[in-house]
Amino acid sequence: MRGQSVDAVIQECFATGLPEVLWNLYRTAEVCRLIPVAGGRIEALVQHSFHLGWRLFSLGGKKGAVGIHHHRSRGRTGLEGLSDPVRRYFKEAIAPGTPLATSASFRMHGSIKLGRRWVPFRARQVLAPHHGFVWAARAGGMIVGSDRYVGGQGAMDWKLLGLIRVMHADGPDLSRSAAGRAGAEPLWVRTALLPRFGVTWTATDPRHITASYRLDDTQLDVRYALGDDARVRLVVFDRWGDPSNGGSWAYYSFGFEATDYATFDGVTIPGAGRAGWFHGTDRWHEGEFFRSEITNYHLVA
Repeated sequence: MRGQSVDAVIQECFATGLPEVLWNLYRTAEVCRLIPVAGGRIEALVQHSFHLGWRLFSLGGKKGAVGIHHHRSRGRTGLEGLSDPVRRYFKEAIAPGTPLATSASFRMHGSIKLGRRWVPFRARQVLAPHHGFVWAARAGGMIVGSDRYVGGQGAMDWKLLGLIRVMHADGPDLSRSAAGRAGAEPLWVRTALLPRFGVTWTATDPRHITASYRLDDTQLDVRYALGDDARVRLVVFDRWGDPSNGGSWAYYSFGFEATDYATFDGVTIPGAGRAGWFHGTDRWHEGEFFRSEITNYHLVA
């Protein structure tokens, strides 16, 4: 591998697929020497992906656009009529006086599994659970791009060194999968889950509650497992996807396990955790692909 040229490595990329190539590129001396030169372009593309998403979310009044705002109400209003486990969940998560925002922006870092390798990443995200998200990231120091669900459409775009496209995906299946992701991530925007925003809550016992609502054409039933302190330990839902990359799209169990907690802007959220497909089955060890820690967070006004 060390004797290969950059062009040879890129050719290998298209021959063998993205995951193995990411690892090969990470180890290739020729490519590593390009990083200081291309670093500025990589950062510029991360900025572009993030701010493009921000504009898509913030421009109101146009078809497919999302107006991000928070409501004037503050605190824990709207808990009347909820079951005790659900009320405990909200009281633990939302401090009195917190703006009842429906969106947030935050930064995170962690590692993502590509093939058999865990690759470090840093990312920024804009999340409006009732509308969509943009997740802009840099992985392995060399792959830059974004996953998104905006205006009812999901897409993924990733480039090597900000120059060569290594992945693009869109279409109905990806859009349905991305909608499921957007709808399950309100564990990071807890105020957006209040009943006033169209969310129906049920409880099966003191430690298990379910949030149900629709995002565009996707029905979401997201199940939460709580600890004795009412903090979220686990989030599980059925997500449309093709986790084996074999062309067999269907609903599979998808889970997020919280490993730590943090409080930002009056909202307590899972500050760290791991996520993946096949949760609750004997395939969870192969389905887990994402480990993250949130480092900066703001409710969006």
